[in-house]
Amino acid sequence: MAGVFVFILVTYRVLLVNASFQSALVLDMAKILLDNYCFPENLIGMQEAIQQAINSGEILHISDRKTLASVLTAGVQGALNDPRLTVSYEPNYTLITPPALHSLPTEQLIRLIRSTVKLEVMDNNIGYLRIDRIIGQETVVKLGRLLHNNIWKKVAHTSAMIFDLRFSTAGELSGLPYIVSYFSDSDPLLHIDTIYERPTNITRELWTLPTLLGERFGKRKDLIVLISKRTIGAAEGVAYILKHLKRAVIIGERSAGGSVRVDKLKIGDSGFYITVPVARSVNPVTGQSWEVSGVAPSVTVNPKESIAKAKSLISVRKTIPKAVRRVSDIIKRYYSFKDKIPALLNQLAKADYFTVVSEEDLAGKLNHEMQSVFEDPRLLIKATQVLTDDASSEDRSSSDDLTDPLFKLEMISGNNGYLRFDRFPTPEVLLRLEDHIKKKIWQPVQETENLVIDLRFNTGGSTEALPILLSYMFDTSSSTYLFSIYDSIKNTTFDFHTLNNISGPSYGSTKGVYVLTSYYTAEAGEEFAYLMQSLHRGTVIGEITSGMLLHSKTFQIEQTSLAITVPIINFIDVNGECWLGGGVVPDAIVLAEEALERAHEIIAFHKNIQGLVQEAGDLLEKHYSVPEVAAKVSRLLQSKLTEGLYRSVVDYESLASQLTSDLQETSGDQRLHIFYCETEPETLHDTPKIPSPEEAGFIVEALFKVDVMSGNIGYLRFDMMEDIKVLQAINPEFLKVVWNKLVNTDMLIIDVRYNTGGYSTAIPLLCTYFFDAQPLTHIYTLFDRSTATVTKVTTLPDVLGQKYSSQKDVYILTSHITGSAAEAFTRTMKDLKRATVIGEPTIGGALSSGTYQIGNSILYASIPNQAVLNAVTGKPWSISGVEPHIVAQASDALIVAQKIIATKQQKKNSGK
Repeated sequence: MAGVFVFILVTYRVLLVNASFQSALVLDMAKILLDNYCFPENLIGMQEAIQQAINSGEILHISDRKTLASVLTAGVQGALNDPRLTVSYEPNYTLITPPALHSLPTEQLIRLIRSTVKLEVMDNNIGYLRIDRIIGQETVVKLGRLLHNNIWKKVAHTSAMIFDLRFSTAGELSGLPYIVSYFSDSDPLLHIDTIYERPTNITRELWTLPTLLGERFGKRKDLIVLISKRTIGAAEGVAYILKHLKRAVIIGERSAGGSVRVDKLKIGDSGFYITVPVARSVNPVTGQSWEVSGVAPSVTVNPKESIAKAKSLISVRKTIPKAVRRVSDIIKRYYSFKDKIPALLNQLAKADYFTVVSEEDLAGKLNHEMQSVFEDPRLLIKATQVLTDDASSEDRSSSDDLTDPLFKLEMISGNNGYLRFDRFPTPEVLLRLEDHIKKKIWQPVQETENLVIDLRFNTGGSTEALPILLSYMFDTSSSTYLFSIYDSIKNTTFDFHTLNNISGPSYGSTKGVYVLTSYYTAEAGEEFAYLMQSLHRGTVIGEITSGMLLHSKTFQIEQTSLAITVPIINFIDVNGECWLGGGVVPDAIVLAEEALERAHEIIAFHKNIQGLVQEAGDLLEKHYSVPEVAAKVSRLLQSKLTEGLYRSVVDYESLASQLTSDLQETSGDQRLHIFYCETEPETLHDTPKIPSPEEAGFIVEALFKVDVMSGNIGYLRFDMMEDIKVLQAINPEFLKVVWNKLVNTDMLIIDVRYNTGGYSTAIPLLCTYFFDAQPLTHIYTLFDRSTATVTKVTTLPDVLGQKYSSQKDVYILTSHITGSAAEAFTRTMKDLKRATVIGEPTIGGALSSGTYQIGNSILYASIPNQAVLNAVTGKPWSISGVEPHIVAQASDALIVAQKIIATKQQKKNSGK
């Protein structure tokens, strides 16, 4: 607002210099905008643009009045981004103010209303009300009883209503509360709009009314509002409010985008006029308005088809309550997850179906609500005609005609068997074919080393066949639990185990089995692959399966084209988990056509796994710093190998990942790590390079950051722990560039927040600078498992340069990435009460790890081979990390340290 006054003052100064007609016109226009424009806060943006236009003299040279009007229009629209602002030159225009509607005689009012209102009760008790002009508050008060008896009373009782505003081109906003109130409940009252009028600077809030003449339509019956590109003004306000109150579905095309009120005002005595929006609407729900942009329909159709579409929509929406009840009843009766049913029913009951405008929408909405409670891809509603009976595939071919055998066996290279079958027969068929399968399948494969089972073309069949076929994959000496089936209709759970009385020899539990899958592998084929994987009996290779389990029943939802598929059986695996059938993810994902070739590669790789796992355990027992833990982990690796838990491993990368997980899970030591490397890692023979005198300066500059802060506080940051030999080589340069600046400070902050470690050999040298020369300080005891040596580590008898007084305070800053030797240095200084640690707990672990090659492979093991004993307690250091004296975010640690130091200095200076 202040900017506009500045603009006017500046314009006056221009007038004094150049008292032109154009300048006066601009001044009068600005005054009109200031007094009338409904967005006065935006006028500040005009100042610079108009001032620049006047100063440039461009408008002063425009003599043609209509051209000048066009230029001014472009300028004011560009400055305020409002297309409703227009300037015109109309010297003969006469402003005519029509009389207020309510001031007309009653008979004339009645004739006007009758010509702008049409009503009808259509088939199925659907009300139709067309209003071409929204009447205001005064007219409603004047004709209330007449309006009720002749219009509203005739449609209020209908079960749904089509409210037609397609031809509504005039009206008053004061009528909005009456219309909206009839389609709302009396309680609570709703704030439906806010109107700001600039000329009076008054803001009015529109609310629904507590009392009305006659009955309300209420908020529960369906209401469809029709609009078109001709719909403008107050009718847009009605549609916008009802839409965003979620009270009506809007059908048609985007409305015109009118305004609350636009006045055409004369600019002085010039013959120029400016149209100005003098009032604005702000919806309390959206914070926006229908003005200029119009009302967007919920369903876009040609206005000529709106009524037919509205009838269709009402028909759809009438089915929603019944459809929801039917879906709820089906779920309650059949759904196999009984514990999820109450939450599902509650969610369906409380869901808001306002946005549903078609059966497809209803299906999508119901699916969304159900999946938000429990993600079960088998529970699904589709808007398509589906057979009500479950299409059973349990016996797609009960024939025992062996001219087209179920099973096809080949012997392939490497003494491996290849077995393909494209469906799972029923147990009855398997029994009839028992002798044939024994002779043609299980006896021939006995001498093979591995068996490839091809399910890439298997689309399902009988789940009951699974235990029979799986029994051949295990030893017959004992019964192995396979899976359970819960039947919701029978409310029974049945456990399936391997069979002891199978015909013919079993393949056993130790040989390799490789299952090939594709996108087409479905139903029982998926279950077989899933079980072989979850039972750790086989390696799955190929594509992710289709995710199409059976065990469901499909029901038509009456009076709709919707059908719901409900799981009636739960498939429970050996871990007690219910498999929802989202598809089996293979251990090795490849294209289906490449699966057999990949199987050969994995078979070759698996021949070496036993030796690699054994070697990893041996290295651990030989080098790990805690012998009893090493033995425990080694035994675990062998146990997992025997149980088939490494069958999911398909290459060096996955083997390294699995071994790392097993080592860390059992030992609790996150430093144990297996990795693979195509070339020999440098850490295998890690010997530090001793720098030349010329390189020393660059190394010191790269390693250390130093500062002396106010209060004579030293600050030393180093992000890497170098080997002692390297430190000794660069020591002269270090003393000159770093240490001599710090040694005479009153206290020192050492920052290792970004130090992830390095060589532990540097710790004694660093510690020596902070302790007295004599006696030597015992800082820790080191047990090296690889060499079986115990070493008492102390400070050094001599160092170059001056020591930091053992009486001066030292603070160490840490973070969650502070690790290895930096962590050991911090722990030592803390244990010996030589430093205060501030920051985050460190990563956990300390000192060095050795790197060892696993056999002749590209796998390597990083094994902590040193145990450290506390110099004070004699107990081993924990691997859980260093707990700071004062815990703070790493980013705040330096500030916290400075505050602590300042407080300490203040107390010292005050003598406390």
